[in-house]
Amino acid sequence: MTENSLDTAGRQAAADQASGARAAAAGPGGVGTDGPDGTASSTVLKAPPGGGRPPRPTLGRRAVTFADSLWRPALVLAVLFAAWWFVAAQEYVPNYLVPTPGQVWETMTGQWSELARHTLVTLYETVLGFVLAAALGLATAVAIAYSRTLDKALYPIVLFAQVIPKIAIAPLLVVWFGLGLTPKIILAVLIAFFPVVISGVAGLRSTDPELLDLAATMGAGPWRTFRKIRFPNALPHLMAGLKVAVTLAVVGAVVGEFVGASEGLGYVLLLANGNLDSALLFADLILMSAIGIVLFVLVEIAEALLIPWHASRRAGVSLTTS
Repeated sequence: MTENSLDTAGRQAAADQASGARAAAAGPGGVGTDGPDGTASSTVLKAPPGGGRPPRPTLGRRAVTFADSLWRPALVLAVLFAAWWFVAAQEYVPNYLVPTPGQVWETMTGQWSELARHTLVTLYETVLGFVLAAALGLATAVAIAYSRTLDKALYPIVLFAQVIPKIAIAPLLVVWFGLGLTPKIILAVLIAFFPVVISGVAGLRSTDPELLDLAATMGAGPWRTFRKIRFPNALPHLMAGLKVAVTLAVVGAVVGEFVGASEGLGYVLLLANGNLDSALLFADLILMSAIGIVLFVLVEIAEALLIPWHASRRAGVSLTTS
């Protein structure tokens, strides 16, 4: 069986699923729902040229789409920022509890070198923990999906490890591994591991059995079937799990810094809380959020590059009729 044959089979399966969804939305005969006079509406879903693939959007179209996706959250953030500024400026809440945006900005600029150093520490712990969680989670998902014995043996252990509060085992990790980076990275791995496993297993088990039978009939071995069919089919589920995991990795790193650390944003947060320095506390929270948002966007970009064929990534194809 050639590489092109498996690639074609995988692409055809994705196209068939999309065509089936469009046909179901259009109704019998490939047309829209009945109009008010009992006749079929004129909306007909035609496959775009090029074998069912929509044309690639131009750079201008992508810029318009990007701007359209940003203005709503930007508006919400602007409203929240205005409300924060108004409450703090009018001192409805004392400034030692809710500082003004200006005070937070002065704190960030005045202590930027120190905050940047602590941010880099937390970023390093988060990224390393996320990468390890993604690798271990995917390996565990493959083992569970391919072996019923490992499924019954590993799945309860994974669930048991997830339900244990991570803050409860953080002191134990500090006792075992000291006050260095290791306990923080391990906590980031433990928190981010579960979503990767669950999404990976769901994706690997969602492959069409008929497509697997076809690959076996054409002589494809387990590894080639995994590489050409199972893994590409599991990518949409897996990327969803990775987007959840990358934000949870930030939480794991910060929780580890709460227990025992001399650097990192979690350590700064404890200092700010102990000194009732609300401006530093707000600045620290903003930097934590920035780490999570940036990493989430990077995973989102990776998803767009890896699965441009998925229905959620194709522009100009609607599954509904008007």
